[in-house]
Amino acid sequence: MKPLPCPCHSGANYHECCQRWHTGKREQQTPVELMRSRYAAYALLLEDYLLATWHPETRPARLGLSNEVPTKWIGLRILRDAVQGDNAIVEFDARYKINGKAEKLHEISRFIKLNGDWYYLDASGE
Repeated sequence: MKPLPCPCHSGANYHECCQRWHTGKREQQTPVELMRSRYAAYALLLEDYLLATWHPETRPARLGLSNEVPTKWIGLRILRDAVQGDNAIVEFDARYKINGKAEKLHEISRFIKLNGDWYYLDASGE
C-alpha cells in the first residue's frame, strides 16, 4: 500500500510528516512545522488539534469545521518565517477550492511559545 502524501504539501508522506503532530507529539516543533500541521489539520477537519494548538488567550470555543461545503486544500507555500525569542511569524499563501472555484489566502500568522510549545496566536491577512 502506497503511503498517503501529507496534506501540508511538504512532499513527505503523512505518517512521516504531520501525523506525528496530530497524534500528540509536539516536542521540538518549530513555528513552520506548526503552521504546516495546522494547514493539514484544516484539510483533514481536525478541529481538536487546531484548538489545542491555538493560544488560550485567542482560542475560539469551536471552529465548526464540516464537510457540508467541501474545501479542497491544494497548496501551501511558506514565504517567510522569523523567530525572535518566544515570538514568531510565518507568512504563507494557501490555495484551495470551494465548490470548484480556486481561491488564495495570504496570511501572516503570529506564534508564541508557552511552556516550551509553540501556539498559534493570531493572523493578519490580505
